Amino acid sequence: SQIDAHLGTGTLLSPAAGRLSYSLGLKGASMVVDTACSSSLVAVHLAANSLRNKESDLALVGGVNLLLGPSLSINFTKARMLAPDGRCKTFDQSANGYVRSEGCGVVVLKRLSQAIRDGDNVLALIRGSALNQDGASGGLTVPSGPS
Repeated sequence: SQIDAHLGTGTLLSPAAGRLSYSLGLKGASMVVDTACSSSLVAVHLAANSLRNKESDLALVGGVNLLLGPSLSINFTKARMLAPDGRCKTFDQSANGYVRSEGCGVVVLKRLSQAIRDGDNVLALIRGSALNQDGASGGLTVPSGPS
């Protein structure tokens, strides 16, 4: 009785991007990028490359996280991934895990020449980006030195 026709499209990540594009009347590439903590930056990298390669003229890049149930928090607690004191201490010797939260952020990307022509308020430039995987490290949740 809990499985209905909307279970698949309502719980999968992939339809979200297409649904947003449909709702906003957007055309062109529409995708979900799921690379865990790096998802938003990987999406920015892909969008910037699309603009550089003239595959697109504008890109909306967003990152969203919703905590819709307790299962992942319970799992991450059992795996000792979450900070027991509820505080992030990024790059600090006293770091002892991370903290989950909800949020959404979106950036609009254009080629600089087009943004200037359109009279846009340019807040930042992306000079370059890259993707990387360092292979084996101290553990799934442990960053390696090179990264």
